[in-house]
Amino acid sequence: MKQSKWVQRYALFVLGLVINSFGISFITKAALGTSPISSLPYVASLKFSPTLGQFTFVLNCLFILTQALLLRRKFPKIQYLQILVNLIFSGVIDVSMLLLSRMQPETVVAKTISLLAGCAILALGITLEVAANALLVPGEGVVKAIAHVSNRDFGTVKVCFDVTTVALAIVLSLCFFHELRGIGVGTVVSAVLVGMIVKFYRKVLPIPAMG
Repeated sequence: MKQSKWVQRYALFVLGLVINSFGISFITKAALGTSPISSLPYVASLKFSPTLGQFTFVLNCLFILTQALLLRRKFPKIQYLQILVNLIFSGVIDVSMLLLSRMQPETVVAKTISLLAGCAILALGITLEVAANALLVPGEGVVKAIAHVSNRDFGTVKVCFDVTTVALAIVLSLCFFHELRGIGVGTVVSAVLVGMIVKFYRKVLPIPAMG
């Protein structure tokens, strides 16, 4: 691969990561429930002192380790760069949460706008990551690894994985607070809407896939 092409692919991928992080922050700030993949670290951050980004980093490290254990020799060495991806992604989540710290939507309309804006931003980041065709993010990587070793469809495993993650977050929330915190209608909306917006972006945006 030409060096310029390599730089373009990874620059686009990193841009997608950064946009992703801001999308998650907007969804979280809506206070209607964060995205499924962020539900576990967000609930944990509400109880303990480490931040959402720090808990996200730890969880994603577990996802990377799981991939390596499941795939063993079939785990591509290039995918160890997911550790760097995780560092950037988690760090920008905390930066974006800090930049949006004054954003405290109180009305239903304001919260809905924040949620929908977050879904649109997150979908854009995912669209750029897919177009870059560079690395897997840990959340997608672990789903792909599970799908491979179980010989199941990726989409089916993804749904089961998200449902399991949210279910564990609900259990944690009930154990910590005896009520639901960090999970709500926004979790369901983002789970459904983000994928639909990604499909829309891929049809209308002039972003060619890089192979």
